[in-house]
Amino acid sequence: MLIDDSVDSVEALSMLLELEGHAVHVAYDGVAGLALIESVQPDVVLCDIALPGLDGYQVAQAARQMPRVPLLVAITGYGQPEDASRASEAGFDHYLVKPVDPVAVLGLLARA
Repeated sequence: MLIDDSVDSVEALSMLLELEGHAVHVAYDGVAGLALIESVQPDVVLCDIALPGLDGYQVAQAARQMPRVPLLVAITGYGQPEDASRASEAGFDHYLVKPVDPVAVLGLLARA
C-alpha cells in the first residue's frame, strides 16, 4: 500500500511495484490511508510523512494499534537524523528519504 499526496510519486512507485508483481492500493491522504489499512490489511505500507488530514506519524501510531500490523515504511523528503528518530518513535519499521532507491524498496518488500 502507498500513502502519499504526491500523485507523481505514487504513479511511479505503483508502476514499479506492479511490474514486480505486487498488488498496490493507494491513498492520497492520511485519513483515507488509515481507512484503507483497516479494510485491506496490507503486508506493507509505504507512507509519506507530510500528508493532509492525518500526517504519517499519526497514521503509523494508529496502525500500530490494529490487530494485524503491517510493515510500516516511511518515505519522506525529511532527511535529518531527528526526523528518522521521530518516525521510529511513531512506529515506522524503516525510513527512506526521497527520492527513494527502487532497489531499497524492493529489498524491503522481499523481506516482508
